Order: sequence, then C-alpha cells, then structure tokens
Amino acid sequence: MFASERWWSPFREVSAVTVVHVDLTPHVAHEASASLWLDGNERARARKFEHPGARRRYVLCRAALRAILCERLGCDNGRLSFGEGEHGKPFALVDDTPAEISFNLSHGGGHGLIAIAPEGRVGVDVEERADRRDFDRLIEEVFTPNEQAELNGMRGRRRIALFYKFWTIKEALIKALGTGFSLHPATFEAPEAIRRGAPRSIFRFPHIPGTQWQVEYIGSERFAATIAYETVAYELLT
Repeated sequence: MFASERWWSPFREVSAVTVVHVDLTPHVAHEASASLWLDGNERARARKFEHPGARRRYVLCRAALRAILCERLGCDNGRLSFGEGEHGKPFALVDDTPAEISFNLSHGGGHGLIAIAPEGRVGVDVEERADRRDFDRLIEEVFTPNEQAELNGMRGRRRIALFYKFWTIKEALIKALGTGFSLHPATFEAPEAIRRGAPRSIFRFPHIPGTQWQVEYIGSERFAATIAYETVAYELLT
C-alpha cells in the first residue's frame, strides 16, 4: 500500500515508543480497503456495531493496527492474530506464537492513536474535547479530592481542557497496567508535575510502587492524549 493511500501516519516518537495517528473521518475508499485487512472474526464483530460511526472507527483502527504490526514484525497479515490477557487486553501472535512487541490503541471522535513498543507494557488514550452535561458527576466519581479542587477552580474552556488532560492520563495508565477498570481511577492521582504543566513525569501506582511508568501528555489543538509505558526497558526522559 502506498503512503498516499494510508489513513494512518506517524504522530510522535516517545523514547522507544512509536505513536501513530489514524484518520477516522468517513472515507469510502479507506473503509473498503480497511475491511480487506480484517479476519473473519473481526468482520463479524464489525457487523455487530449498530452505529455506523462506531463500526467505521473499529474497522479503520483495527486494519491500521494490523498493517503496522505486519510491517514491524515482518509477517504477512494471514500469519497475524490476537490473543487476550486476563482482563481483556489484546496481544499479537505470529503463527500462534506471542510476538515480542506491545501495543495499545484508542479512538475518540475522528481521531485514533496506536502506540507500539518493542517491549514492556504501554497504554494510550485520546479524547476529543467535547463539553458534557455530566462533567460535575464524572469529576466527583473518577478524580481525587486534589484533582477535583483543581478542576473546580477552572471555568469554561480551561476547565474542559484540564478535565480531558486528567482523564487521558488516568485512562492511559489503567490501559498500560492492563487490569481494566478493576482499578478505580479515583484511587490514584495524575502526576503532579503534569498537572502543573510539565509534559512528562514518572509515576508509580500506590499498590505497586516497585514499577515505574513514564507518563507523557501528547495532546494537540485537535485532541487531548496521553501515553504511559513501563520504564524498565527504556532510558528515563529528563
């Protein structure tokens, strides 16, 4: 596939982690091409989506993930499949053997992000900054008292931007850990350095302080986004 025909493109290099942007806007040719990358189970899952937008996002993201992994692993698409961990986090297999690569993907509105790491756990989250009627309820449910105080001290666009910054940080960390929402987001705080404006910080979950995570906010004018990954295998950023 020529680069001009792709609906994904490089977005950011964060240490050894590659982050790719996926264009999820409606596009007949891209959607037709993407469907060819999916296996039978993935096509069946796509058909179950009742909302066309949700179906489009799944198909475009999944196909882009397959293409990226095949290129990185040097394998044909037919040899690539996926397994799931205890809490549902997927991992790649080549010829039914787990591949030495980690990945995570997220999509929000017209944007998808795929993070690829050569080893270690990785999580990414992307969100479009949309105003929501349930902001107050969500702030009370998913943020700590310190985070709530910071959010409640903001108004208008600044509050919306800070909400999604905090939200993507927590989502990326939970996704990197791979336990799903069995870990409630209100049980830990986003790193204070990033809350104060730093682009990146080291983080440790309170219940597993022996594992370090590098957290980096990678949002743009178009969306909020954060990536989190284990620092055991990578040089810490300064």
